[in-house]
Amino acid sequence: MSDFKALNESVIKGDTKTAVAETQSALDAGSNPKDILDKGLIVAMDKVGDNFSKGLIFVPQMLRSAKVMNECMNLLEPLFKEGDVTSKGKVLIGTVKGDLHDIGKNLVSMMMGGAGFTITDLGVDVPPEKFVQKAQELEPDIVALSALLSTTMPAMPQTIEALQKAGIRDKVKVMIGGAPVTEQYAQEIKADSYASDAGSAVSKAKELLGVS
Repeated sequence: MSDFKALNESVIKGDTKTAVAETQSALDAGSNPKDILDKGLIVAMDKVGDNFSKGLIFVPQMLRSAKVMNECMNLLEPLFKEGDVTSKGKVLIGTVKGDLHDIGKNLVSMMMGGAGFTITDLGVDVPPEKFVQKAQELEPDIVALSALLSTTMPAMPQTIEALQKAGIRDKVKVMIGGAPVTEQYAQEIKADSYASDAGSAVSKAKELLGVS
């Protein structure tokens, strides 16, 4: 089975039952798990991200699709051997110090994971030194900072400065986002990229790393 149209559509619609059944059916028919991931799930999540960026769907629908993908991945993951799946890049993400909001960050994590990036989520209220420590340990390609309060936005340049002091700022791309954050602010604090929503975060991340 090489036609994943029904799987694509069920992920886009947020139909878990059909998507899981289609994934199992593809496996039973001898499809390569990597093909199911790339052509079935990731293609669908790319479309979901695109629809969200265009305002055709909203957060609940996007969350539902991401959850459907996760259910399908539960079937696929045990079948992947080391080296089967090439990550598009490693992303270290967290909500900055003083900020306990996680919905936006979680959405970005799910969308990026769905697009084929390897995600390490540090959670909320993450101090600059923790970003630095984990960046040194994991050597990510992107450090993604989220803030939902204007009062916590200063933690973003503080984190960038901490990466600079640790001597690793030039080894990572810094992406920022969150309701009060703007493109102009990203330029002011010398972040590499700004994403206005979870859908565009994926395309910006691909742009930053030169992957498709």
